[in-house]
Amino acid sequence: MQRRKLLGGLVLALAGAALPPAALAADAPALMLAGVYRPGIALDAYWLSEKYDGLRAFWDGQRLRTRGGEIIAAPAWFTAGWPAEAMDGELWAGRGQFEETLSTVRQQTPDDKAWQRIRFMVFDLPAHPGLFTDRITAYRALVLWLNKPWVQAVPQERVASHGELMERLDRMVKDGGEGLMLHRGDAPYRAVRSDDLLKVKTHEDAEARVIAHLPGQGRHAGRMGALEVQTRDGVRFRLGTGFTDAQREKPPAVGEWVTYRFRGLTASGVPRFASFVRVRPDAAR
Repeated sequence: MQRRKLLGGLVLALAGAALPPAALAADAPALMLAGVYRPGIALDAYWLSEKYDGLRAFWDGQRLRTRGGEIIAAPAWFTAGWPAEAMDGELWAGRGQFEETLSTVRQQTPDDKAWQRIRFMVFDLPAHPGLFTDRITAYRALVLWLNKPWVQAVPQERVASHGELMERLDRMVKDGGEGLMLHRGDAPYRAVRSDDLLKVKTHEDAEARVIAHLPGQGRHAGRMGALEVQTRDGVRFRLGTGFTDAQREKPPAVGEWVTYRFRGLTASGVPRFASFVRVRPDAAR
């Protein structure tokens, strides 16, 4: 019986190894997704950390993958010696360096010099059975054991009140940070969007998929004037502000996902005062 089990496992392993990269990339990892903070939430139940302006990355025990499931072509040295245990984190080049991070991570032939500026900021262990407070201790120990300067454990701390949280947010933004994250300490790792994980920012943002390019007029004649986009809920609207001249000359492709900022929703669910922020390739799913 034991021999049959071992042989069966070997066959499955070989079958998995034979899958082409495209097939492996088609399966998006089951990740915990963040809701949006709102006043009144009991902050004493949460841990607080920085919201890194990078690209979400999932180490599945063998390779790095994006939130959408695509395999990231990191240099061999970057992941050498990493454990078989899954790690959830962010590839990050520092505050205000999102475009550099994106450019580095999207290259199919990794640039060693560029990757030397990238850090993998570990903030959770998806397969760990404990609650988040326990997982903090576990991922800190794992990063310490790895002993790689480019793999870092995300610091977690407590915050006492909404006023203190807003003060922390103001300081973070003034220092060039994107925002803050709140993670409920007594929460298991659940691959859903819920209040177990919350983002705290000075503005609302979301992702939408590009449906069409709309021609510009006046100063923008002959190039893109606005993007027609669609949210995950099927709401369509136009993004006409927030673009540089270079982005209007070469706009995000139809089918790509973009991040936009907005100020609440209309009665019909359309984002108010929406403006383009950036292309967001890791938001594909």
